[in-house]
Amino acid sequence: MAALLNLILTFSLLTIANSLSLNYYHKTCPDAESIVAKAVKAAKAVDKTVPAAILRMHFHDCFIRGCDASVLLNSKGNNKAEKDGPPNVSLHAFYVIDNAKKAIESACPGIVSCADILAIAARDAVFLSGGPSWDVPKGRKDGRKSKASETIQLPAPTFNISQLQKSFSQRGLSIEDLVALSGGHSLGFSHCSSFNSRIHNFDATHDIDPSLNPSFASKLKSICPLKNQAKNAGTTLDPSSTTFDNTYYKLILQGKSIFSSDQALVDTPKTKNLVSKFATSQDAFYKSFVKSMIKMSSINNGQEVRKDCRVVN
Repeated sequence: MAALLNLILTFSLLTIANSLSLNYYHKTCPDAESIVAKAVKAAKAVDKTVPAAILRMHFHDCFIRGCDASVLLNSKGNNKAEKDGPPNVSLHAFYVIDNAKKAIESACPGIVSCADILAIAARDAVFLSGGPSWDVPKGRKDGRKSKASETIQLPAPTFNISQLQKSFSQRGLSIEDLVALSGGHSLGFSHCSSFNSRIHNFDATHDIDPSLNPSFASKLKSICPLKNQAKNAGTTLDPSSTTFDNTYYKLILQGKSIFSSDQALVDTPKTKNLVSKFATSQDAFYKSFVKSMIKMSSINNGQEVRKDCRVVN
């Protein structure tokens, strides 16, 4: 039964993906993409963490109900929205999407979905950080539901390779997609809470995860002591955390990844080969990342074009 449901889900996602178009707004809102790029660029000039925030926001949107901008909706009444679910409380830079939407609504009201704006902004976030660019298929619609309880579906930083593969395959994404999209961790920051279990009381026989490089583990322990941990303590996901490059994969091979879900990518021959390939060739990583981003961001089953990204029409 589960296999049948996954097959139906994958088929429906492919059908939806095929309905998107590169020139969807060519006649109705030709300046849409340049307006979004301007908003992302302006925000990045003030806050260098914006690109990582936008890319993460897009991932977290797509993995729940498809890329339908449900992550942008505010909680209302008794309904607690996705953005207020535990994995999403650290999401930020929603104002960037608001700014882009406001500018687009002035140019061509009621035409461009918030889901498309977020997908375009994620591409711009990568490009403005030194990464590749690509043509974003457009035509997504915005969803009308957003539930914090559904955020448990997001892949956790503690996932092992089997859990990661299952999570991605349920969304029609392959093992190569898994390894390539994990490269999004080239950008960003993690709070101690996401990796504490690797550096304190790891298991009955190890205080520290043995897959961690010992000197790197010591550094993490100094940043995140077991006691008196500062509320916002943490570390960047890699030393070049504002530059989109292949450093992330090199760190995995050195045992210097932050999340156990990152280190898990060397736990099977196929995923380890891909990690090695991307660590060796940034160009190979970029090509696979672009292909996988287009595939992931084409998952959509929304119903409307919101006037305000934070509330349904």
